Amino acid sequence: MIPAAKLERLLDRFAAIESEMASGASGPAFVKLSREHAELAPVIETARAHRSTQKQIEEADALIVDPASDAEMRGMAEQERAELRERLAALDQELKVQLLPRDAADASSAIVEIRAGTGGDEAALFAADLLGMYQRYAGLQGWRAEVMDVTESDLGGIKDATLEVTGRGAYAKLKFESGVHRVQRVPVTEAQGRIHTSAATVAVLPEAEDVDIVINDKDLRIDVYRAQGAGGQHVNKTESAVRITHLPTNIAVACQTERSQHQNRAYCWDMLKAKLYEIELQKKQAETGAFIGEKSEIGWGHQIRSYVLQPYQLVKDLRTGVESRLPQDVLDGDLDPFMAAALAQAVGGKPKEKIEDLE
Repeated sequence: MIPAAKLERLLDRFAAIESEMASGASGPAFVKLSREHAELAPVIETARAHRSTQKQIEEADALIVDPASDAEMRGMAEQERAELRERLAALDQELKVQLLPRDAADASSAIVEIRAGTGGDEAALFAADLLGMYQRYAGLQGWRAEVMDVTESDLGGIKDATLEVTGRGAYAKLKFESGVHRVQRVPVTEAQGRIHTSAATVAVLPEAEDVDIVINDKDLRIDVYRAQGAGGQHVNKTESAVRITHLPTNIAVACQTERSQHQNRAYCWDMLKAKLYEIELQKKQAETGAFIGEKSEIGWGHQIRSYVLQPYQLVKDLRTGVESRLPQDVLDGDLDPFMAAALAQAVGGKPKEKIEDLE
């Protein structure tokens, strides 16, 4: 149980921040206060619900022991108290997750890269499902999700895609999605109804601010070419597609989704900064032992989640054991229980066995 004194300190600090912001703070001081306010706001909402529930339990306790209460009233109070205790336990778990230590990049927006793996056309269709899943998850969180680059397959799937998720704290949650995602189902390409297994890889990078990384122009090679669609056909008569190569690291990024070469160049720039920023974070991780998510180079040894759609329905996280028997809900963006368990495990918490334990 979270100590009451700790909750009171949080509530007092939040009230002090609001008071300072209202008293006319400006410039860098106001920006700093605003950021702390945004970080604390969801924690305070949970803390207030926790305190209110605790108070209701105390009121129910008093009613149960009150000699003036009749048997029916005590019975109703006991039932309500049991429900309130369950709610309090859930709020306590939520607070523990919210108060876990954060990484330096956690406040950043995120860039999500998705690539079809083994499985041919079915893997490309599954990669498209994952892209839609993250777009819907971002919508549920109130974040903006924009496709920066995509290469489509002939059957409507995607060979690879890059999604920019803009919103404070997006990387803090999405970083646990890095790894291999595996699906088991009967593909639409299967004429005989046989079950196939295919996979797609996901890599999540923190989006770097201009102050985070410095790139010298002399270290870059910029190529422009005509954008191509599925099957290699040209979809643009002008050279609007852009590829930028960072010569010291040999990292290359490309974008062809926009008709404007300028917009494609801007997307490439964001992707390159994110990749170089990740390298710097990995160096710091090696020095400090901090957890900042998986590296972008992901193989079969990094399978994190399986999506079984036939012959039964089950989504299971292979790291924490959290599972859901509602795979369509998961593909519709219901990812918070998986991310909460992964966060708790990353900082030494004990993972939950069932998704219901985290709701």
